Amino acid sequence: MTTSPTSPTTPYGLTTARVLRSEWHKLWTVRSTWATALTAAALLLGVGILMGATYTSDGGDSDVDTVVLTLYGSQLGGIALAVLGILVTAGEYATGTIRATLTAVPRRLPVLHAKAAVYTGTVFTLSFLTALLTFLTAQVFLSDTDQAASLTDDGVLAAIAGNAAGVTLLGLGAALRSVPGAIGAFVGGVLIVPEILGMLPYEAMDTTVRYFPTQAAGALGSATPLPGAASPGAALLALLLWAAAALAVPALLLKRRDV
Repeated sequence: MTTSPTSPTTPYGLTTARVLRSEWHKLWTVRSTWATALTAAALLLGVGILMGATYTSDGGDSDVDTVVLTLYGSQLGGIALAVLGILVTAGEYATGTIRATLTAVPRRLPVLHAKAAVYTGTVFTLSFLTALLTFLTAQVFLSDTDQAASLTDDGVLAAIAGNAAGVTLLGLGAALRSVPGAIGAFVGGVLIVPEILGMLPYEAMDTTVRYFPTQAAGALGSATPLPGAASPGAALLALLLWAAAALAVPALLLKRRDV
């Protein structure tokens, strides 16, 4: 049987692995990725070293969880990584390259899934390794204080991993189509709304707020239970549900709109 001259002898089908590889290359071939990733790492490490170098046992912070104390910078670094999460999705819409991407992957949803998978793997790995380095470096300064701890202490390694998971899921939830809209939604929904609700004199609001993204992430990143916070399991479930709900919005729009 002869092969038709118009039939390719080596077909190149669209596969999940190829979509993932494409998104991986797109993520790491733009300077904004390197800038935001390095900024997040520098903020976390820099603040951790500062907290360790300036800490004194009689300074009034002895009741603060050791992991929370050394990883204070994750609050600032998490904002940088949330910006990266926004750029991963909304950046292509801003430049118009999303049209080429969706032409190459006409089923559309695999693009969103690949973006989420690449972002999650990259940011969790970066956050975990940076948090680990920050904790160990800060402990060089804290070794003779009441905040001395090691990775083998109860809950320490789990809290470091929980901190990385919280930062990752916070950024993943910012994956919307519009850069200004995503930044506004992140700042308003994640940072401002919980503070406003927490000021209302209702017990139900206190219970609700503890499951908002930033509060849930804080519970995950503590080696000891925080007063009034959700349990680590409940906090992780809440963050997963927030991220899933946030990803459902661009998924729905991808199916209903031309671009």
